[in-house]
Amino acid sequence: MLLTAYRLGLFPMADGRRSNTLYWLDPRRRGVIPLDRFRVSRRLGRTVRQGRFEVAVDCDFDAVIAACAEPRSDDGDTWINDDILRLYRELFRKGDAHSVECRLDGQLAGGLYGVSVGGAFFGESMFSRVRDASKVALVHLAARLRYGGYRLLDTQFVTGHLVTFGAMEISRTDYRRRLRSAIHVDTDLPRDLPDGELERFLAAARATPLPEAR
Repeated sequence: MLLTAYRLGLFPMADGRRSNTLYWLDPRRRGVIPLDRFRVSRRLGRTVRQGRFEVAVDCDFDAVIAACAEPRSDDGDTWINDDILRLYRELFRKGDAHSVECRLDGQLAGGLYGVSVGGAFFGESMFSRVRDASKVALVHLAARLRYGGYRLLDTQFVTGHLVTFGAMEISRTDYRRRLRSAIHVDTDLPRDLPDGELERFLAAARATPLPEAR
């Protein structure tokens, strides 16, 4: 059911961490980051090149989604409830969900997870315990998506944080058109990149103009 929903442009959320109910969202305006316009700032590019974080794909999905489900503040809540945790862990076991992990001194410092259907990747959530850890994870994800032939990176919504990477809002109609084109593409998320590929991605991303203010 989840994969069918993604193919139709829907995604689930819960009202809170302790909620027993899931509901489907189909926003009128959808957030995406065009992979050919992905933007990396000069400072973040230096951080990625320094290799401060050890980056891996699909090595600890359970820990990543559990970290994403943690409240972001003392009185904060999260939309990831027990049903979400169970369902996406099952998707991971089936090979349809993926995680990118960043470790510092052997400890999980940040990461993200999402769902892959054809040439579309649906980003679900990210977290950071160390500055820039989730940003580095997103850069590595985008580099792998572009190298792997993906056509759509769905962010669901647009935040000021994501705008710095080139995120933009598009209409539901435009999103569904892009989605239909992407889900029929045969792709596979690469765990590793060939030598020099990350540097080529960073060089292209650094040359991309900043998004226009809206």
